[in-house]
Amino acid sequence: MMQRMLIALYRLVPLWGLYGVMAVVVVFYMLLSRRSYRAVHAYYRRIWGHGRRATLWRVYVSHFRFGQVVLDRFAVYAGKHFRLDISGNDHFMAAAGSKEGALILGSHTGNFELCGYTLHSTEKRLNAVVFGGESQTINDNRRRLWQGHNIGTIPVTGDMSHLFAIHRALSDGEMVCMTADRALGSNKSLTFNFLGRPADFPIGPFAVAASEGVTVLGIFVMKESMRTYHVEVRPLRLTEEEQHLPRRKQIEAYARHYVALLEEMVRKYPDQWFNYYNFWKQ
Repeated sequence: MMQRMLIALYRLVPLWGLYGVMAVVVVFYMLLSRRSYRAVHAYYRRIWGHGRRATLWRVYVSHFRFGQVVLDRFAVYAGKHFRLDISGNDHFMAAAGSKEGALILGSHTGNFELCGYTLHSTEKRLNAVVFGGESQTINDNRRRLWQGHNIGTIPVTGDMSHLFAIHRALSDGEMVCMTADRALGSNKSLTFNFLGRPADFPIGPFAVAASEGVTVLGIFVMKESMRTYHVEVRPLRLTEEEQHLPRRKQIEAYARHYVALLEEMVRKYPDQWFNYYNFWKQ
């Protein structure tokens, strides 16, 4: 009900007005959601080395930016549009024009969902791997918007049937889009040095990349201003030497390339890091 009301509100209130409300709401959220507050506070203190006052301000900015991204998502549901500056679109178009499947890896930074409204192909279907527990309102609006863009969904399920759906889509020459930065709930992970400290990353997305042998792209959709997003598209390729490594080493190589790209983007947009939990191992 709340989500449907928010979508309806967008047709009456300008975006800047909702941002103004969010600027106040964020303060109360920070006070009530202690877990996310502590995680973001540690992120700025330990990873970026900010002082106390600077950290408090950055924690607020991070939560406000996340609130903007959520509002922007519902703005799209309500029919609003954003300006999108795309870098590397040729990589996406090459993958979309190929007869082979393609794997798109994103993260919990910026507004990754806008990727589906930005990069799509009339010739090749894109399948977004989504959280199976989303509300009916979000799922209905996604289907409504994505159907016209040749985009479908693969919900993550407890019985692991989504893994077969991913394999089938890639084998059929389609594209599959998923995030690759959270090891939460995963029994298998890989540890890499990320922003100066060891962190775990899920092995699944990189195992798919290594086993399917398809084109792999890293895509990030980062907010630049109220109405503008920057879309960064980068190929994630194994070197000639890495292509001859055993499967396990290839998985690690894909993960290493992804983590390097993720770190580059987070360093450029530190306030759009939205993993609000204890991400680092120490």
